[in-house]
Amino acid sequence: RVLSLELNKDRDVERIHGSGINTLDIEPVEGRYMLSGGSDGVIVLYDLENLSRKPSYTCKALFSVGRSHPDVHKFSVETVQWYPHDTGMFTSSSFDKTLKIWDTNTLQPADIFHFEGTVYSHHMSPIATKHCLIAVGTKSPKVQLCDLKSGSSSHILQGHRQEVLAVAWSPRHEYVLATGSADGRVKLWDVRRASGCLSTLDQYNGEKSKASSEAANTAHNGRVNGLCYTNDGLHLLTVGTDDRMRLWNSSTGENTLVNYGKVCNESRKGLKFTISCGCNPEFAFVPYGSTIAVYTVFTGEMITMLRGHYSTVNCCVFQPHFQELYSGSKDCNILAWVPAPREPVPDDTSEKFLPQQHVNPAYEDAWSSSDDEG
Repeated sequence: RVLSLELNKDRDVERIHGSGINTLDIEPVEGRYMLSGGSDGVIVLYDLENLSRKPSYTCKALFSVGRSHPDVHKFSVETVQWYPHDTGMFTSSSFDKTLKIWDTNTLQPADIFHFEGTVYSHHMSPIATKHCLIAVGTKSPKVQLCDLKSGSSSHILQGHRQEVLAVAWSPRHEYVLATGSADGRVKLWDVRRASGCLSTLDQYNGEKSKASSEAANTAHNGRVNGLCYTNDGLHLLTVGTDDRMRLWNSSTGENTLVNYGKVCNESRKGLKFTISCGCNPEFAFVPYGSTIAVYTVFTGEMITMLRGHYSTVNCCVFQPHFQELYSGSKDCNILAWVPAPREPVPDDTSEKFLPQQHVNPAYEDAWSSSDDEG
């Protein structure tokens, strides 16, 4: 199904945003509701289900936090995320230096965290049961951890040298966090350990560091602005402004050396890409200019380019129940990509009988009245 993704001719997503769309998230509980965040600070909530019962329909916006809302973000919303365990709460972070925790039913912020610098990215663990920490990447090299329970930013992780553009919790170990920075480094942390990070990923797997200390332990030769774990948490995919994408073994920290070719990445901020779920093999969907490139994660092969947006694609999100993809772009549109409907394959058995006879052989007149057989 993923290999046959195409622009859905029958489904539109209602156009509400008057400026570029930076971030999308589909809630993991039902896979029915989607959030989007725009460059104008607006957040919109959509129902992806077909309520009209007609084959051609528009995914309706249920409501939005618009410019006139008293608590709207003042600047660009960079990340939106549903609370992983139910749809009653969602989170958003913005260039206005805040992270807001929203009550979905009232559309009021239940909590607001303030930071000293622009917020590029935040993430809540999809699996955590023992903590409610939101990891936040900002203009500061320090990674902030905000505790939903206490409402304070309890923890700081120190180790990066420049702004933190991307953060992602492991879907396998609830205390493990990956962070990517403008310093070219990707660090893995166990947030229970105060002593520093578990490891800093090295694109050369330790080969080069003997010669020069400067090149040691960089994941990319540019800003690292996107991170995404595979669904089993065993591998981590990173993208950087060196136009490279790299796949790492998340337990050993080893660069698997899969070659994806040139992955054009001119984004000055976080790039939101995604990996398929429930497919074998797994695919990565990566914004690539005004298209979305689809790669096989473990072989590096580019399968196809999804074309349909008129301007830079900033984000894409995968809907695992139906293997659908949604993408948001600077052109203010959200597009739905769905598997092409297959031609029905004729059933072999019915094929044999249909052309010659229309009567079930069991009901045929089987005895003969001719004399020679008597």
